Amino acid sequence: MQHSSIDLQNPSYYQNRELSWLDFNARVLAEAADPTNPLLEKLKFISISSSNLDEFFKVRVAGLQDQLKLGFLEPDSKKQWGPEKQLEEIAKKNRKLVSDQYLSFDQLKVELEEKKVDFKLPAELAPDQLEEAAEIFRNHIKPAITPFGVDAYRPFPHLNDGVIHLFVRLKTQEGPFIAILPVPPLIERYHVLECEDRRVILFTEDILFYFLDELFIGYDLDYSFTFRITRNADLEIQESGAEDLLSVIEDYLEKRKAGMVVRLEIDARSISATFKEDVAYLMDELDILERDVYNVEGPLDLTVLSSIASNLQNVLPDAVFPRFTPDYPSILKNNNIVKTAEKQDFFLHHPFDSFKPVIDLVRNAVEDPNTIAIKQTLYRVSSASPFIEALKRAAKRDIQVTVLVELKARFDEANNVHWAKELEEAGAHIIYGMKNLKTHSKATLIVKKDHNGFKRYAHLGTGNYNEQTAKFYTDMGIITTNPILTQDVADFFNYLSGYSNQADYQYLHVSPFEMRDTFIDRIDNEIELHKHYGNGHIVAKMNSLTDKKMIMKLFEASQAGVKVDLIIRGICCLIPGIEGVSEHIRVHSIVGRFLEHSRVYFFNNNGDHKLYLSSADMMTRNMTKRIELAFPILDEKWKQHVINIMKLYLYDNTKAWVLGPDATYIKRTPEGKKAISSQNRLMHYF
Repeated sequence: MQHSSIDLQNPSYYQNRELSWLDFNARVLAEAADPTNPLLEKLKFISISSSNLDEFFKVRVAGLQDQLKLGFLEPDSKKQWGPEKQLEEIAKKNRKLVSDQYLSFDQLKVELEEKKVDFKLPAELAPDQLEEAAEIFRNHIKPAITPFGVDAYRPFPHLNDGVIHLFVRLKTQEGPFIAILPVPPLIERYHVLECEDRRVILFTEDILFYFLDELFIGYDLDYSFTFRITRNADLEIQESGAEDLLSVIEDYLEKRKAGMVVRLEIDARSISATFKEDVAYLMDELDILERDVYNVEGPLDLTVLSSIASNLQNVLPDAVFPRFTPDYPSILKNNNIVKTAEKQDFFLHHPFDSFKPVIDLVRNAVEDPNTIAIKQTLYRVSSASPFIEALKRAAKRDIQVTVLVELKARFDEANNVHWAKELEEAGAHIIYGMKNLKTHSKATLIVKKDHNGFKRYAHLGTGNYNEQTAKFYTDMGIITTNPILTQDVADFFNYLSGYSNQADYQYLHVSPFEMRDTFIDRIDNEIELHKHYGNGHIVAKMNSLTDKKMIMKLFEASQAGVKVDLIIRGICCLIPGIEGVSEHIRVHSIVGRFLEHSRVYFFNNNGDHKLYLSSADMMTRNMTKRIELAFPILDEKWKQHVINIMKLYLYDNTKAWVLGPDATYIKRTPEGKKAISSQNRLMHYF
């Protein structure tokens, strides 16, 4: 029954996007306290939460601060909060998150001490260890340090994003002086001392702090503290009128180095009577407010813990996840991937299934004299990508190679500029993306001659063509020779490479806009079928749900009685369980060992299941500002296989969190039932 009297625009039915993201990062951090995770893996989860937070400030907080400074006070579409209110709420929630990060680190340090690993300050070292630290300072740190005095002749220095600095207060008979010391990011961030059967970890900035007086001859050291800034990386790329997007991106990367400061972090373990005065001085120089300052009780930049965990795993082999080798599908072990694809569609679920068949498909095409063309979209690739090497070799063999390298892939711009140049030099035809749109689609098309003329092979996926991230991101994809679907893929690449409107695709659904329209039509259809048969069911798995039009349509489905199960790793702006609005909607979130990255959309359709995989989340940017693909699973065997995977995610009672009507997440527990971890099951399943 439609609840026509209920206003679905009511802000109380929605969660703010930024606060929901902070909730997601809290779930990442919660993995550091999960007793089922090995000790060193817990350290890595703290590192991941810290890295996530850096990017959040560089992009999301920076964007809100820009809006505020430019006087753009329009509220967000869901909570109706302006930028000032959002920044206040972010600061409030994030202070607790940061505090929890350091609390988790302190707890893990106790566990590490039991494993004979100690984090120490130089002042806590035994005499022989202190002498070793002094040698490290004089030989490996001091030669790389350049102090910058601040006075009438030496202006306040430029501070680089993410670099740890020391603020130093000095004094002589002439009065007080201030100096800033950046810790060069190219030197080691930490050092390990081995003493008998124990290991002591020292942070470089702590060693520098202890021996500072050796750098300021003739001056008395009053005190010092370490600090770190985060700069705005959300600068606008001016595409209009650009004749060469490559040069525009290179200019953009230079400008980003001088972006506005959006956060100041301070290690507050060492403070003096003038600490507040010195922080105020930094705030003034950096043009930031008090809410942008975070005082922490510990070392800055906890992303370093991932490196430390990797360093320790040889001495603590039982403190990491058991080794997991992705399965190379048995059907391919004695069969050529190309011959197999010619007979049937093939489904892959990474990292549980090996990513190698996707690489093999392209490599086979390069070596096959019948190959005419290879076309591929590249968004993020590894530093030694087998795809890049294969495509370069193909171009040199006179195969027509067309590659869309998305230069606007955030934080991969420099990497992608490099690969675009290399591919172009090898003879490939390079497309840099499309004006004002990011191409986020994951597609490969291979065209070969055969006895009937030509045959097409396609790979479509939910994740990047990156064999490294495929080891720890869950993603799905298909390899197909279906003539209708591969014709759609061919039309899609022609749309990208030439002047052509979107084709009238038979199976593909392409954003901007068309994908959203498809999903809305499918939800409307599910509502109508439910009225007649009472079996309406929608299951959607994605990274984030923010698009208000999609949320309102899901509300309508719930109001009509359709059962809606959402598996959302990250941001969810929909609040479930609200009577008359979303009482038939359940929201699950799974973090776990692998980063859940696949996007799956299921509609019961009165038993005639419709199932789509996609490169897109239900986010406004994916629906309206990106070129994305959604593609159906046509093979009934693979369709049921994916449905079974989705059921397993919904049964998870070990790693899953459930979102309640109060907008808070509660961790699911077995409660006496058999424990089910979907990711663990999938490592040994199907």
